[in-house]
Amino acid sequence: MTAAGDSLRFPAGFLFGAGTSAYQVEGAVDEDGRGPSSWDRFSHEPGRVANGETGDVTSDHYHRWREDVDLMAEIGLTAYRFSIAWPRVQPDGSGPANPAGLDHYDRLVDALLARGIAPCPTLYHWDLPLALEDAGGWLSRDTPERLADYARRCFDRLGDRVHTWFTVNEPWVAATLGYRLGLHAPGHRDLREAVVASHHLLLGHGAAVEAFRASGREGRIGIVLSLAPTEPASEDETDREAARGSDGYTNRWFLDPVFHGRYPDDTRAVFEGLVGPLAEIRDGDEARIGTPSDLLGVNYYTRRVIRAGTADGGLPWTVEPASPSVQHTDTGWEITPWKLTELLEGLERWTGDRPILVTENGCVFLDQPDPTGRVADTGRVDYLRAHLAAVHAAIGAGANVAGYFHWSLLDNFEWAEGFRSRFGLIHVDYPSGRRLLKDSAKAYARIIAAQ
Repeated sequence: MTAAGDSLRFPAGFLFGAGTSAYQVEGAVDEDGRGPSSWDRFSHEPGRVANGETGDVTSDHYHRWREDVDLMAEIGLTAYRFSIAWPRVQPDGSGPANPAGLDHYDRLVDALLARGIAPCPTLYHWDLPLALEDAGGWLSRDTPERLADYARRCFDRLGDRVHTWFTVNEPWVAATLGYRLGLHAPGHRDLREAVVASHHLLLGHGAAVEAFRASGREGRIGIVLSLAPTEPASEDETDREAARGSDGYTNRWFLDPVFHGRYPDDTRAVFEGLVGPLAEIRDGDEARIGTPSDLLGVNYYTRRVIRAGTADGGLPWTVEPASPSVQHTDTGWEITPWKLTELLEGLERWTGDRPILVTENGCVFLDQPDPTGRVADTGRVDYLRAHLAAVHAAIGAGANVAGYFHWSLLDNFEWAEGFRSRFGLIHVDYPSGRRLLKDSAKAYARIIAAQ
């Protein structure tokens, strides 16, 4: 079975990848000296995660990574984005590195390279060492410095072979769901805390980039942002103003300091009008966040449609529910690939000539294996083809997009959703851990092989 999307040709060197994160796939939470993380505690608190599920075992990638690398090679992936578990490297978030933790990633990197798969690790994908959480987490100004120290240890051990690094994954999501909405670790509900946490996450990015520059290692480094194209629900001026405000909240609050060295004045005014002066943003902080990086990772899932109104916490806009006139995933998210093209084309004002990598793009479809072991996830096949075509269109319009990483490689622990949301190209049977390539993985393999 082939489709027109399978014949798209991408530029030479374009990375075709898939992604995971440590707490979502590794398991082995108490093995080889790993310390506890904020998510270990959060997931064990009653009522935090669907069905009381945790990441204690999840997809068991820590033990089954060799099998998973074989499956990556079978698909034909040329890159793998994974996260390094900070609690494996520094169990308490500071001090000497845990050799066994770094040994694991040493072996993984070597195995990937032996198969021609570029390792693209993320330093921080939300699994904060619990000792740092108890010392204030991302509300503490010391946490960015701890991140930089941990990053140095990763650069020292792996930087001779790893040439693409990501600092922080989705600071907006980590701050908003963790500190404003209470849906992710640490489970707080305070707008001011969310703004402060977002600032310290960005400061951690800047500090990690500084550490990379000081390491003298070759390669490139950048942040991963969850970017949502934002449009007004109507042409009414109040909706247009609300959409501009929401764009500042989700997008420009992060893009502007990373690439322009300054927070957007309008968004800062909104925040300070609601929570008071932000003395936590000190002189020199914005310049440090803007320490020049080499690339931008973009996580894209769907658009945001905004209407004037007041949301939880007093923010002067509301997010419209999904439109019944647009296709949806099995979790009800709109499927809007044309918005990915618009997003990528519009990022040049921030990134200039820096390459963009689509570091996450994926969907939940709940198809299960039939009696023959086939997982006919037609919805994901269509989604994958449509979004790769959207990336291809953006490149044709001049966007400097250098790679695409489907989210995710494996079905996994999807944070507060537990195991009920399946994003993987590879079906994982719980609790046996059996892997099956879905039809989407096979479709992706054909696209890659056609290059």
